[in-house]
Amino acid sequence: MTTVASVREQDEAVTVLTAYDATTAELVEAVGIDVILVGDSLGNATLGYDSTLPVTMDDVARATDAVARATDDALVVADLPFLSYGVDTAQSIENAGRLLKESGAQAVKIESGPHTVELTERLTQLGIPVMAHLGLTPQHVHGIGGYTRQGTTEERAAEIVHLAEAHQEAGAFSLVLEHVPREVGKAVTEAVEMPVIGIGAGPDTDGQVLVVDDAVGLSASVPPFAEAFGDVRAEMREAIEAYRDAVVSGAFPAEEHSHSEGLDL
Repeated sequence: MTTVASVREQDEAVTVLTAYDATTAELVEAVGIDVILVGDSLGNATLGYDSTLPVTMDDVARATDAVARATDDALVVADLPFLSYGVDTAQSIENAGRLLKESGAQAVKIESGPHTVELTERLTQLGIPVMAHLGLTPQHVHGIGGYTRQGTTEERAAEIVHLAEAHQEAGAFSLVLEHVPREVGKAVTEAVEMPVIGIGAGPDTDGQVLVVDDAVGLSASVPPFAEAFGDVRAEMREAIEAYRDAVVSGAFPAEEHSHSEGLDL
């Protein structure tokens, strides 16, 4: 799954998870996840921000470096963070190219709208594969009034379908569709040939994506459209508490954790 063509030709549901570091990326690839997304969700998941807006190009580039070094088979897609694209075309292209040329990504993801159709076409022409993103676009959280479900009217749903078609025509190789009614997920998937990767978009899309912290149960809370398939948060807390207690009690380090050279000091 190291090429865009592999995503398009996938017969089974496409599996996508985020990763922001080498250790997580190695684990995600080892179980056979198809696509690793270095999402700007790292702002919420690892950097302590309450939104993705403060995430910088340097943040994404450094995380992409780590993920790319730890993987061989998964397709690595890097998010373009807020205001790194769309303001100036030349700067948008330079930022996208940096993630491929310097950080090792194989594609970029752009939170999309009418304003990104032309940019998608230009990036594709230059050899930079683009994953589009419609529905809930967290970088627009202030403009849309929060992390609310999108496409809830026939007019807005039709607009999402139209934008999906426009981005496919512009050359996007796949589409993330976030937090929309399942009817919209099905309609978009039927309207385009590129793979549609859902997150809170129902069961009829071509694949699914989750934030890895949500999927493994590391997040303090999980969105209503996600599921925790483990409880890593509780396991980490238990291990950290056990370490603290062992140090306080003197049980750690034990004899096997030390060595002696027989020095006469």
